[in-house]
Amino acid sequence: MKKLINNPENAVVEELQGVAAAHPDLVKVHFNPNFVVRADAPVKGKVGILSGGGSGHEPMHGGFVGMGMLDAACPGAVFTSPTPDQMLEATKAIDAGAGVLHIVKNYTGDIMNFEMAADLARGEGIQVESVVIDDDVAVKDSLYTAGRRGVGSTVLAEKVCGAAAEQGLSLAQVADVCKKVKDWGRSMGMALTSCTVPHVGKPTFDLPENEMEIGIGIHGEPGRVRMELKSADEIVEMLMEPIISDIPYKAGDEVLMFVNGMGGTPLLELYIVYRKAYEIATKHGLKVVRNMVGPYITSLEMAGTSITMLKMDDQLTKLWDAPVKTPALRWGV
Repeated sequence: MKKLINNPENAVVEELQGVAAAHPDLVKVHFNPNFVVRADAPVKGKVGILSGGGSGHEPMHGGFVGMGMLDAACPGAVFTSPTPDQMLEATKAIDAGAGVLHIVKNYTGDIMNFEMAADLARGEGIQVESVVIDDDVAVKDSLYTAGRRGVGSTVLAEKVCGAAAEQGLSLAQVADVCKKVKDWGRSMGMALTSCTVPHVGKPTFDLPENEMEIGIGIHGEPGRVRMELKSADEIVEMLMEPIISDIPYKAGDEVLMFVNGMGGTPLLELYIVYRKAYEIATKHGLKVVRNMVGPYITSLEMAGTSITMLKMDDQLTKLWDAPVKTPALRWGV
């Protein structure tokens, strides 16, 4: 194992110390329990937006804390859900009287711990709504979930819900925006290599040089099929077809296309993927009106990609375009 770490047990805390040192104008980092909160939280009269999950997926979620996106994020250990006490303290830290939305990826540990934290927060008088993102079309159930996994649409939900909250929408209205993203977004990913969790010290799974895994999750969970390595265009076709056929996209629909890198994939390759995905979407009569290309939901150093498509309407487009200023995503400011 070759990694730029010290003691594997301290990797997450030392990462958070680095975040605090790098972005004091945008975020504050709280330790014991660990969470990242926007520097000006709580923002008076605004719905708070909270998400979280295991570390190792950076910049998700801590890199998306700031104006126009998340108010706080809870990092667990690598590939491990954060704990209810983290979520409760983060919820309290961002509550300004308008309530808090929890955006939860559909993983068993995340759902259980977020539900517990929401119940505790409600017991302290905080309004909490939760929306579970389950956009992965690859498999119905996985090692970590009942139902579909939550992947790429999570970042898109965090952006548009953050914008909705900045504009003063109520908790119910912001939750409705999140539900729209949940209903209209679909994703699928693939891996060329495994990744190595620091405290494990060896690859999560064995993937020979001439093989690839189609439909993997962000923790290296098995996908639909393992097969001989194909060309980029063939791989994109295998990802796009299930996405387009799963949701009732129709000719003329406007979509946002998000091509994500899993941590070890060069941008050169991601733009080759985007080129083919754009071509396929256009052939189906879809109009790609917004896009995002880059490593925004990673799986440590895994090589691979995922594609997310979100059907857009005027509301979602305006919210997407609204200003955002976080360590990992910023425009309009």
